Amino acid sequence: MEKRRRRYNREFKREAVKLVTEGGNGLAAVARDLGIHGNTLSRWKKELAVDPRHAFPGTGRMKPEAAELARLRRENKRLRMENDILKKTVGYFAKDES
Repeated sequence: MEKRRRRYNREFKREAVKLVTEGGNGLAAVARDLGIHGNTLSRWKKELAVDPRHAFPGTGRMKPEAAELARLRRENKRLRMENDILKKTVGYFAKDES
């Protein structure tokens, strides 16, 4: 039997981390009470500490750095294709002159 992956929204993750940091409860106790794995809660805590503003972007949304990287990769792919087309065109016309 296959387990379905549970998804948690941004607010749930923030509140779970808040229970650990401000609630005075231990990480393992909070994780057990919420029914999540301790490693998951620990990862959420680290992610929120590193970048509170962009933590937990959610599905379909990317952090600004990831969005910029994706845009640059698309542009790089387009430029490589244009370059290949130009190379083939130059080769075609150079062969035609001989």
